[in-house]
Amino acid sequence: MASLAPVPAEVSPVRESRRWRVRRSLWVALGLSLVVHAVWSLWPADVPETPEDKVLTATLTELPAPPPPTAAPAPPKPKPKRPPAPKPAPPAPAAEPVAPEPPPAAAELPSESPAEAAAPPAAVEPPAPAAPPTPDKTLPPRVDLAYKVFLGTQGFLIGEATYRFEHEGNRYHIATVAQARGLAALFIRGRGKVESRGLITPAGLVPQEFAVERGSSDRREVARFDWDANTVTLHEDRVEALTPPSFDPMTVMWQAYFTPPTESRQTLFLVTTRRIINYTIEREATETIEWAHGAIETERWHRRSDDGNIDAYFWLAPRMHYALVKMRVSHSARGTVEAVLDAIRVDEPRTE
Repeated sequence: MASLAPVPAEVSPVRESRRWRVRRSLWVALGLSLVVHAVWSLWPADVPETPEDKVLTATLTELPAPPPPTAAPAPPKPKPKRPPAPKPAPPAPAAEPVAPEPPPAAAELPSESPAEAAAPPAAVEPPAPAAPPTPDKTLPPRVDLAYKVFLGTQGFLIGEATYRFEHEGNRYHIATVAQARGLAALFIRGRGKVESRGLITPAGLVPQEFAVERGSSDRREVARFDWDANTVTLHEDRVEALTPPSFDPMTVMWQAYFTPPTESRQTLFLVTTRRIINYTIEREATETIEWAHGAIETERWHRRSDDGNIDAYFWLAPRMHYALVKMRVSHSARGTVEAVLDAIRVDEPRTE
């Protein structure tokens, strides 16, 4: 009796090849999305939604000088106490009269020529007033440093990251205004923000609060600095000792702008919302690099993590008051992210 079981149809080699190509492309897309998501996690992504978050429009070609620190008002001096009135001195005894000396003879008087006697005294010309120094252009109240972010070092654009610096008096506020673009925009959703607030002092920036918001306001973490007690309160109210010099990730980007480095080796403490990192960075060489407005001479600084997994390079431009023009972060497991300064934007047009 013939079997009633269905005979499997022969699979076409063409159909099998198409199925393999589709399956392989899905795996490639999945793997690429995981790589991009992991690497992009090194960067803040913030989709502009409010007028304060929108990037500025006027563009500068060079970063002007930093604003001078504003000193705190000195306390009023106490009024001096009035000294007691001196006691009157006893009257001095009367002096004996002295005969006046006779006037000098005419021969003893200095002789003057008629011309010398008639001439007025020589006029002394006052010194010419010094020309007032030409003040350097100082940083406007708001400035955006806009970077293009690349995956690897071959120009594969994955996004933009903009850091806004605002200042008023001796107070500053730094915040991210960024948006994922290109391939990264397919995988990044939600809203995030990183910001720092503190004081501008003669020694540079002194952070008072550093905050990270991951996606929503209920996922906000804050580190609060208490410089009087030399402590910092991290996430979940954990208190750690604070050792100067200490900065958060936002202020460390701007610190060289306010206090140019004088040593080729800098050691500091980097404070995040969850931990404190001992951070040593060294100046390796000078290097001319390209940015949006041409070639510029820079100093290349290098930092390697203690475990050797992270290499970070920073290019600072002395001509632009040591502004951060380029940065590169390589992670042994996540790959390399590179960012290059693309634009300097301010509120209003400024003449160069």
